[in-house]
Amino acid sequence: MSPPANLVNLERVDKAYGTRRLLDGVSLGIGAGQRVGMVGRNGDGKSTLLRVLTKIEPADAGRVTHNRGLRVGYLEQGDRVEPGQTVRHLVLRDRANHEWAGDPRARGVVEHLLAGLDLDRTLDALSGGERRRAALARLLLDDHDLVVLDEPTNHLDVEAVDWLARHLAGLPSALLVVTHDRWFLDAVCTTTWEVHDGVVDAYDGGYAAFVLAKAERSRQAGAMETRRLNLVRKELAWLRRGAPARTSKPRFRVDAANVLIADVPEPRDRLELQRFATTRLGKDVVDLEDVSVSLGGRALLDRATFRLAPGERLGLVGVNGAGKTTVLRLLSGELRPDAGRRKQGRTVALAHLTQSLDELPAGERVLDTVEGIRRVTTLAGGGELTATSMLERFGFTGDRLTARIGDLSGGERRRLQVLRLLMSEPNVLLLDEPTNDLDIEILNVVEDFLDGWPGSLVVVSHDRYFLERVCDEVWALLGDGTLKMLPRGVEEYLERRRAAGAAAPDVPTSSGQSSAAGQRAARKELVRLERQIARLAARETDLHEQLTVHASDYEKLAGIDVDLRAVVAEKDALEEQWLRAAESAD
Repeated sequence: MSPPANLVNLERVDKAYGTRRLLDGVSLGIGAGQRVGMVGRNGDGKSTLLRVLTKIEPADAGRVTHNRGLRVGYLEQGDRVEPGQTVRHLVLRDRANHEWAGDPRARGVVEHLLAGLDLDRTLDALSGGERRRAALARLLLDDHDLVVLDEPTNHLDVEAVDWLARHLAGLPSALLVVTHDRWFLDAVCTTTWEVHDGVVDAYDGGYAAFVLAKAERSRQAGAMETRRLNLVRKELAWLRRGAPARTSKPRFRVDAANVLIADVPEPRDRLELQRFATTRLGKDVVDLEDVSVSLGGRALLDRATFRLAPGERLGLVGVNGAGKTTVLRLLSGELRPDAGRRKQGRTVALAHLTQSLDELPAGERVLDTVEGIRRVTTLAGGGELTATSMLERFGFTGDRLTARIGDLSGGERRRLQVLRLLMSEPNVLLLDEPTNDLDIEILNVVEDFLDGWPGSLVVVSHDRYFLERVCDEVWALLGDGTLKMLPRGVEEYLERRRAAGAAAPDVPTSSGQSSAAGQRAARKELVRLERQIARLAARETDLHEQLTVHASDYEKLAGIDVDLRAVVAEKDALEEQWLRAAESAD
């Protein structure tokens, strides 16, 4: 099976800003219908690559070509607002409510991205998050051959992110997306590009497959340092054991992951951490008993009870405006309830990460402001880390250690904010959207640190991957004034929200065929496909070995490369068939 024709091609492209080269001889392409996710550290050139690829910015050298008549939809991070333009004009081209409501495509976009927003408000009167959602809604209602999205999940809650992933999966257009949302990458992408050091490495599959493939490449090359390898192996263990949504992977990938993580323990020892936490906290942490809170005449909580025990790690979900931040403020003692009471244990040392960056001292230097809190922090296992070592883990090296806080980017300030909080050695952590502006590499560092942190944790986040990774239970604000624990976590929350929001009966389906017979046929198909995938995987391994053997024979290498591309394309097609058959079998 031949690969799809490329819509966009980059050939030996260079791009630099000042003395910093972000793209160095990059050659790549995007084929029709291809779904590409892009990852990399903040500042390594992801957004630059998007602007060059879409021809918004010219390359310094090399060539960028588009198919004739290519329709590109591009969601940038910045806002371009036309004064006086309304949401209705931008998104719906001034269609009346009864007109767009009768169009299923428009109705779905408006209901999930613009819920609660006055369509006749002007864009310059909206918040940055509201303008961004309006821009995303407009893009999704246009027809494109290639959709390019730069951080599309920013300002979306868990429910909207889930809807967006399902919506994009149904689009026929090719997709290129930059995001730090690892669950979203896994849900929508079939190829992953990693941007680093001026180059772009391509991997087959979404985020989970990318982590697996990168670890395997590093193992074969022997080029990854011990600490970084341990982080990747730990994340592999999480992907395999801790995320139910990722179990529908082809069998051969599961087997490959098992080989790499056979001796890797669970990401954290829950019982040992709870024992540590109980020693530090005693039996009482923070309780909210029969609390009621109203804001703007709307009851957010109505006689709700919430108890945080030693060592508990709880995630909190709910639609925007449901009261998640209010719950954190109640737990921290910053907000008094209208009724009920808050009770706090005597040994609690509480730290609250808010969404505001204004609390950082703009005039101080990075290293000074961290050492002013603590020069050395003690880890749960008894080890110690200096302020400089912690800063290096969080990406502050060289002249960034002595930079003024006021000169840092938003992402750097968020990193510093999280770091300062952890250096204060609290035993209770309240985190309000901690993943904002953090790249995947730093998120891995934060998750790794929390794996060994003995305390009680409450997290509010739209980042489903982070929420499931660091928390053991999920609680939800469902709009009825109560807080409910959901045994099946985020997936149960989304199911409840879909059930509550179902405005029309399901579309009737044909029942002429027996579902049992269909499942049996699907299982037989799975067995057949797994044999073929295993055969192709063995062939792919053999070809990779031949590439190594004939590394100096360029003519031979060209022939092997042609064979390898054909094998990979055929294997990818079979994997797609496997996933469809697996869904039918379930």
